[in-house]
Amino acid sequence: MSMIRLALAIASALLGLQMAANAQSVRTPATQAAAPAKNADMIAKERINAWTVGLAGGLIEGAPLRLAAEIARVANEDDKLHIIPIVTTGATENVNSLLYLRGVDAAIINTDALDEYKVQVPSIDRRIVYILNLFPAELHVFVRPEINSLEDLKGKKVNFNTQGTAAAYSGPLIFSRLGLNVDKMFIPHQVALQQMKSGEIAAVVFITSKPIDAFLKGRWEPGFKFLPVEYDSRFEDYYLPSAIDSTDYPSLVPKGTRISTIAVPTILAGYNWPKQSDRYARMARFVDHLFSRLDRLQSPGFDSKWKDVSLRANVPGLARFGPAQEWLDRAPGATVGLSR
Repeated sequence: MSMIRLALAIASALLGLQMAANAQSVRTPATQAAAPAKNADMIAKERINAWTVGLAGGLIEGAPLRLAAEIARVANEDDKLHIIPIVTTGATENVNSLLYLRGVDAAIINTDALDEYKVQVPSIDRRIVYILNLFPAELHVFVRPEINSLEDLKGKKVNFNTQGTAAAYSGPLIFSRLGLNVDKMFIPHQVALQQMKSGEIAAVVFITSKPIDAFLKGRWEPGFKFLPVEYDSRFEDYYLPSAIDSTDYPSLVPKGTRISTIAVPTILAGYNWPKQSDRYARMARFVDHLFSRLDRLQSPGFDSKWKDVSLRANVPGLARFGPAQEWLDRAPGATVGLSR
């Protein structure tokens, strides 16, 4: 009898386990509703991330971040492209982000920011490509009346704006190439201009596209002026020749006068992802959306700098991103609007 009872007990236990298993496999209305919800959530997550492109802009108060936001306004499209403008600490940080930060595919940079990486990243010209040459940022060296030449600035206080700005990076680099050893300051230009009027600071250096409101609308006593900076072989690698004239600043530059200076090209750059990779495909779509809608950026409501963008302009020392060149090759007649 004991053997029969044992057999019955085992059979009962097995039956109980089977019933429990069957009970676990039966979905209640709650679990049935949760499964589609989970699937919908996963689908939404995949959809929003499928065509995301990270675009490093710069300081929140700077022009590059504003341009990045405007690029996103024009090129974004539901379920097809999602550009995320990213706040950074400026020119050098944008290059760092493009090289090393996950999720960053493109960046707005000044070309001379690459100079710092010549030794650290010898292959940088193969890792970074350009998409679009945006606009030149002119060098403005504005001085007090007693300063008559660049040589007069040696040993004197010169402000290059706050750290992270184009002037704070490119300004000292340009002054080094010119052989000018000055007492460098990095305070907000608004403060420096007031100190300049009182004689505490000899000069301020701006690097941005002209005209600059501080000079266009500000009141300056006779003698305050811009110094010329001649373009020569010291600047051929990253810079362009430019000029400041009376049409830019009527109250500071005599009519018919042209003051030579140099300009730092500002470019939209991309990481040179391998072909067939997911990130390469995202960047190719980004280029297609942006290039086919560039004319919108000239319309009212966007930064006036877009009017100076040259669609086909090259960038010395860098190759153009393949899909960007292919787009131009497919549209040889695309010379209207922004293209010059």
